[in-house]
Amino acid sequence: MPVQVRGEVLSVKRVGEYHEMTIVAPGIAEHARPGQFVTLAVGGTPTSMLTRRAFSIFRVAERGVYGGTVQVVFAVTGAGTAWLAARRAHDSLDVVGPLGRPFSLPRDPASATLVGGGYGAAPLIWLGEVLRRRGARVDFVLGASRETRLFGSLDAKRMATTVAITTEDGTVGVRGRVTDVLPTLMTRANADVVYACGPMPMLAEVTRIAADRGASVQVAVEESMACGIGVCMTCVLPVVGEDGVIRMVRSCVQGPVMDGTRVRWEDIGTVPEGTWGTAPVAGATSVRSGSR
Repeated sequence: MPVQVRGEVLSVKRVGEYHEMTIVAPGIAEHARPGQFVTLAVGGTPTSMLTRRAFSIFRVAERGVYGGTVQVVFAVTGAGTAWLAARRAHDSLDVVGPLGRPFSLPRDPASATLVGGGYGAAPLIWLGEVLRRRGARVDFVLGASRETRLFGSLDAKRMATTVAITTEDGTVGVRGRVTDVLPTLMTRANADVVYACGPMPMLAEVTRIAADRGASVQVAVEESMACGIGVCMTCVLPVVGEDGVIRMVRSCVQGPVMDGTRVRWEDIGTVPEGTWGTAPVAGATSVRSGSR
């Protein structure tokens, strides 16, 4: 069960265009798993920024001088993240976590290919460390628009059998996108499972490539979240259940990790016709959900 704690900022440092924050958060660090996330209140006590900000967990340390710590990585994209970036050591933060469903781990040693876009690579670094300890082969594909927006390449190189890096502007690695090199790497690694986190269009293409090659695929979706606990319904997306029925699934509680082959990628942002709980709309294939 998630808990709400008064955390303390231990450190904030710049990593390229991102900020890496370490927070003392006892009770969260001890129970978190790769793929889960935390939400942070922003703006301080007298603030108009009412909604929390959700961040994938980069790493945890269950014990330490000050207690268990949680690390998150974020880019400054608005007033809330700008406020977070200005925090300093010993500042107080309201933290809720761990939230969401984590990545499922193979029962037996397997060949795992991890695909990260931008700072979507953050939860995959922790996942890769856990997989290696379980005897899995780990290969990484990391990509971004430019070198300063890559994340985790040094950590990946320390643990992985191979690391492929792509940038859209060609400043480092192969010019292009992660999906350009993924098929070759999967073949070389004889990948059994693909784990991915990053922009939604990337996740859709990674899912297609993995499924075409007979690998299972788990994706940590990046839908905007306001509450993080399944109340506000802003993070819903259409997912096909094992019974073949389409349902609008809340990313924060029934994700963020999902079987990529069950997500209706082409219908994200809509409520597809035939979705459970909706009435048919005459002459229409879908209606807008208003969730994005």
